[in-house]
Amino acid sequence: LGTQIVWQFQLDPLSAFFLLILRVVGVAASVHALGYFRGLDKVELQRVLIPLPIFLSAMALVLMAGNAYSFLVAWEAMALSSSFLILAQSQTPTARRAAYLYLLIAHLGALCLLAAFALLGHGNPLSGNDFSDMARHIHTPWQTQAIYLLTLLGFGAKLGAAPLHVWLPEAHPAAPSPVSALMSAAMLPIALYGLLRIDWVILPSFGISWSLIWLALGLLTAGFGVLFSTLQRDLKRLLAYSSMENMGLILVALGLARLFAAANAPTLAALALTAGLLQTLNHAFFKGLLFLGSGSVFHSTGTIDMGRLGGLIRVMPQTTLLMLIGTLAIAGLPPLNGFASEWMLLQAFLLSPQMASGALQAILPLAATGVVLVL
Repeated sequence: LGTQIVWQFQLDPLSAFFLLILRVVGVAASVHALGYFRGLDKVELQRVLIPLPIFLSAMALVLMAGNAYSFLVAWEAMALSSSFLILAQSQTPTARRAAYLYLLIAHLGALCLLAAFALLGHGNPLSGNDFSDMARHIHTPWQTQAIYLLTLLGFGAKLGAAPLHVWLPEAHPAAPSPVSALMSAAMLPIALYGLLRIDWVILPSFGISWSLIWLALGLLTAGFGVLFSTLQRDLKRLLAYSSMENMGLILVALGLARLFAAANAPTLAALALTAGLLQTLNHAFFKGLLFLGSGSVFHSTGTIDMGRLGGLIRVMPQTTLLMLIGTLAIAGLPPLNGFASEWMLLQAFLLSPQMASGALQAILPLAATGVVLVL
């Protein structure tokens, strides 16, 4: 209780990478919002113009937070402001339900993160100690295992990992398209940043067991996203499930990288980690493009029901071209960016027979098969 609580911020290569993603997506979504929200009355504009800059600022502060207090306050501001933005344009019961569900999952995740930081800070979740001090603390094995579990639940809820994904296909269709683009292309990667910051930078290597858990959870999330995306007629709901698929693939890449690192294969670990980070960057670009494109389609046609859309190339040739590029990229077709990261991930799996462990040589081909089915 006597610990002085202070704001603390820092910038390192890890946070700079995710800030780059936030900057590009934030600028694109903000420019698109100028036209998207044109015509709203004063009250409707206030529902956008007040929480939107708070949302953007909170995401930036999460990425630059240097201690638990700064991180958790910015994390909560990010969740609250984005929940208001979900209701910025629509106050229907469906939109309200989506916002409430999002807040429920977000706060459950925040409670897990609060408990994780309490263990990291030896009982004080709002400790003024910076992250580098936490990395020097000695934690018992059960504390370390508990932190791994709590952070996976807390950040997994935000990135849409199965089975905590239930908010994602509800919130994205309800939110205005610029907000959906920010949530999918910028906010979801911030959850990945949190996992990397705590489980990779602060804590020691979590060994093979937790690496396999990340790998399995990523495959489950990606498979679930692919399966349900094929059943959708609503364009934004389809893109939401596609975001879930991409987060799963990135989680697979990160789990594989940590697995290689634990098995003393640093070259393969670097390859898998690069594939995961590149897929994060690619997802931000093409998913942001597709969500913004869906907003243009909605403004021109009044619907994003794909069963009622057709022939848009004649009336929206520029939007059609851009969305075609985004679709080809998300499909992983060469020579676009989506192909590069997915090919690197497959290469990491193909090189895994070099591993000395016989058990891993048996498990990783099965995981590679799952990745191929998802792709």
